[in-house]
Amino acid sequence: MRVSIAAAGQSESTMFTVIASGRQAGSRASVIQTYRVCLQQLSALFKRLGASGANILAVTPAGSGDPTPPAAAPSAPVASAAAADVPPAKPAASTPKKKPHGKVPVNTYKPKNPFVGKVTENYSLLKDGAIGRVQHITFDLSAGNPQLEYVEGQSIGIIPDGVDAKGKPHKLRLYSIASTRHGDNYQDDTVSLCVRQLEYKNEAGEQIYGVCSTFLCDLEPGSDVKITGPVGKEMLLPEDEDANIIMLATGTGIAPMRTYIRRMFEPREREANGYTFRGKAWLFMGAPKTANLLYDEDFLHYEKTFPDNFRYTKAISREQQNTKGGRMYIQDRVLEHADEIFGMIENPKTHVYMCGLRGMEPGIDEAMTAAAAAKGLDWSKLRPQLKKADRWHVETY
Repeated sequence: MRVSIAAAGQSESTMFTVIASGRQAGSRASVIQTYRVCLQQLSALFKRLGASGANILAVTPAGSGDPTPPAAAPSAPVASAAAADVPPAKPAASTPKKKPHGKVPVNTYKPKNPFVGKVTENYSLLKDGAIGRVQHITFDLSAGNPQLEYVEGQSIGIIPDGVDAKGKPHKLRLYSIASTRHGDNYQDDTVSLCVRQLEYKNEAGEQIYGVCSTFLCDLEPGSDVKITGPVGKEMLLPEDEDANIIMLATGTGIAPMRTYIRRMFEPREREANGYTFRGKAWLFMGAPKTANLLYDEDFLHYEKTFPDNFRYTKAISREQQNTKGGRMYIQDRVLEHADEIFGMIENPKTHVYMCGLRGMEPGIDEAMTAAAAAKGLDWSKLRPQLKKADRWHVETY
């Protein structure tokens, strides 16, 4: 996918600066955020801020000087897009401490009453010579009432059209979301998936294709799709902006990692999300061939732009060799960098995320066991401690 750039064609005179305070799921409390939007987008912005409980502090035409609200200024609830002068309201009462991720949306839409979204784009993520078929698919959520909102690290369910061999409607399949909460278009009204078409041979030697993955990969723009969710709190990012993030992914397991990395390093995301990442992020990505590396150009761009905060390490099994002369897998890269990895894990601000085929878990576990033993640590005891501390996050399938 191409690295995003700021939208063109909007003159300064048609832009507005909006300053608001409030909370967002996954963000620190009392976040003050600045938005720059064109006149046509003001209504949608006010609607979104109002729904989230945010308060407008100032609205001014861009270019007339950026307003700076007082640190203790009282704020007013969002009323309408025409509210250029917002009257002050009573200061909000102190809010009791809530559980981490307590405001994360879950199961807004369920299988008996799914949301119907429309496909806006569906394109291949693979280069020439790649193995298989992997698509980036985006759905329009703007018609939702209520809005289908989500945060990075969650999943949505897809119910494919048609019926199974028994004549019953197909059951939903879950897919990790590949876009940030703002969507790839930054308008808060889309969600994207990274989908590999499942294919295998049965015992009779017949070629079998996955029902839902094939349905998704074949979709044309404009098609309707039944969507459920969102679900999941296992893979959510920590609220601490100084945290360190180690990511281990294979294949389409890159989907949640893409959301984290875009949230941390995509310029327009950094402006909008109230989450200014200052820690260290390290992505280990496994693929059979270079042509199968997903979102590779994006990650290379972020690594070049943020060399002090982002590191990108690849394991390409059919093109690289490990120290023993065998194929290079992600667990081999973990062993290579064991000292650095465990140096980071010893820091209580470090979180580890793993996503991909379930078959990757034994290899990663073996590598971590050997790496821990080299430092005099018992991985079988350390891993449960990391899990209990909400620092070890795994989603495999």
